[in-house]
Amino acid sequence: MPALQIHMFPCLTDNYGYLVHDPESGETACIDTPQADRILAEARNMGWRITQIWNTHWHPDHAGGNEAIKKETGCTIFGPKGEASKIPALDEALSEGDETRLGNHVARIMDVGGHTLGHIAYHMPGDKLAFVGDALFALGCGRVFEGTFGQMWESLSKLAALPKETTVYCAHEYTQSNARFAVTIEPQNEALQARVHEIDALRTRGEPTVPTTIGLELETNPFLRANEPVVRANIHLPDAPAADAFAEIRRRKDTF
Repeated sequence: MPALQIHMFPCLTDNYGYLVHDPESGETACIDTPQADRILAEARNMGWRITQIWNTHWHPDHAGGNEAIKKETGCTIFGPKGEASKIPALDEALSEGDETRLGNHVARIMDVGGHTLGHIAYHMPGDKLAFVGDALFALGCGRVFEGTFGQMWESLSKLAALPKETTVYCAHEYTQSNARFAVTIEPQNEALQARVHEIDALRTRGEPTVPTTIGLELETNPFLRANEPVVRANIHLPDAPAADAFAEIRRRKDTF
């Protein structure tokens, strides 16, 4: 089976757009719709026709371009069942354990609520990749707007349990600011220090810092590392449950 082709490009201020193309079937999925005109132009430039939209959550910078893209392409829109009333032009509502396909490539749905209540991720185990929206960022995670800290920790724990080689496509270029915060939580982490230098070099050249991998995030992301003894010691919660340690780290980031 031919490998998927993934085209990533900036949208809005700090979003990324993703077009995922299956050369065997000719199908193309758009991951969220932050900027309809830009997405349609990129698809035309690639010579691809958008046949599906995969929404991760309802926020306008993720679903706001649905109707314009569907009007031009006639695509089918997939999105979270828990937010079905908020997803424009939704055709297929998806829940944890459901599957959707791009040609013969299978995406399994993960419930990763917390940032929004119904947020989902699309994990493609056969392709060793995941589209995670705003649930997980390189060196960060989404703000807990609608859910609870406990719910968000559970969601991050699901993502952390994916195979380490899984390539993670997140929705924003937040990594440099996330890195500045991460070193306040774990300044002695040598892998993190090395990554900070790499990130700074990439951004100096105007290059993206995503995608990332689950393995890299497990080594350096303070939110995924909330259960590590060194992290809990650094935030003065050595005996706290992991969810409480995560909540403390998230609160600190909210005011950083």
